[in-house]
Amino acid sequence: MTDAAITPGAPASRPALSARDALLKKRHRSEKLFRAQGIAAIVVAMIFLVVLVGRIVVQGYSTFETHTLTVPVYLNPERIDVTALEGVNYDYIVAEAMMKKLGVQDDDLGTTSGKIMDLTSRDFGNQLLQMVKKDHSLIGKTVNVTGSVKADADLYYKGEIERATAEGDRKLDNQQLDWLDRLKADGTVKTGFNTKFFTNSDSTEPEQAGVWGAVIGSAMMLVITAMIAIPVGVMAAVYLEEFAPKNRWTDIIEVNINNLAAVPSIVYGLLGLALFINWLHVPRGSPLVGGLVLALMALPTVIIATRSSLKAVPPSIREAALGVGASKAQTVFHHVLPLALPGVMTGAILSLAHALGETAPLLMIGMVAFVPGAPESFTSSATVLPVQVFIWENASERAFHERTAAAIIVLLVFMIVMNAAAVILRRRFERRW
Repeated sequence: MTDAAITPGAPASRPALSARDALLKKRHRSEKLFRAQGIAAIVVAMIFLVVLVGRIVVQGYSTFETHTLTVPVYLNPERIDVTALEGVNYDYIVAEAMMKKLGVQDDDLGTTSGKIMDLTSRDFGNQLLQMVKKDHSLIGKTVNVTGSVKADADLYYKGEIERATAEGDRKLDNQQLDWLDRLKADGTVKTGFNTKFFTNSDSTEPEQAGVWGAVIGSAMMLVITAMIAIPVGVMAAVYLEEFAPKNRWTDIIEVNINNLAAVPSIVYGLLGLALFINWLHVPRGSPLVGGLVLALMALPTVIIATRSSLKAVPPSIREAALGVGASKAQTVFHHVLPLALPGVMTGAILSLAHALGETAPLLMIGMVAFVPGAPESFTSSATVLPVQVFIWENASERAFHERTAAAIIVLLVFMIVMNAAAVILRRRFERRW
């Protein structure tokens, strides 16, 4: 009788098992498809990243290579007036030395000397001026001066200006290219690492332009941003998450904080222009006003990141602290906030890295001006790396374009260091707590 009960039911279980197997196979196919889509998305993103970074590196790596030459210059007493040293045409004195070295003569119109001056940087003349100012006894003697070749000559040595190009389509004529080839062949011109790109500030001469002033301006601006955005943002987040009553007003505040995080950055620039410059009269184009504007922009991000970190702390921590007699403030600042600190610091550093790359709000507050040196104080005129990239990319000189890519590389390294610092600090605090 048992067999009779089991036998009729046996065939009925097969369709049920088949349907279950089909469902499992479908789920497995969906899971494999989802994984494949995820891997494909990562691969596509990596391809775009490699293409972007590769393009920047290919365009900008040549900036880190420079060509210099050493010229023996005779400081002719007939051309140098000791009573008016700054009125002397030192560039022509250098051109005379170059013509002597090349074995050519100038004409009545000064055509040859003008071509020579198109190959040598004005830094030669400035060096001579400083040397004569420091020691008048050098007048009448021959001194060796080392400096960079002009930007177009540098591009020729790097292969970006080719002799095969029609003479009318390039800035250097065939005679100038012949001179450059001779200087390279006899060892006068040498190739080296372009340290001036890191030690010089902006200049109207591409071969003398560097990022030092922009790096200092960016650092000073980030100091102001961090001093305002981090403490204010963290304390606001702690109050909203741990102390504020849950009512309509706090809901409105939370919604507005989330909305402010999505506001276009140029709106913050308009706010900074109206509030800090027109009303409070903070110096225009200074690291101080730039830091204030970026602090407003970074505040919502710091608040949101801090609140997320506080929410991630288990409720049992709060309950245990309150259970042993700790006050609410002691519970938050002695137990909850230290445990949330890795996430808080990560969010703060990432918000600063995001602020470092902003350009639009800084253009609105006047940080687009030409600044030939590093800022001396927080109220001095300054430029920053993103704005420096913007200025060089819009310059007419071709040599500035490769410096644009090199400045982007410096900016990316700056941001990578900040992101790496966020990861390291997070891991260190996680191990500590």
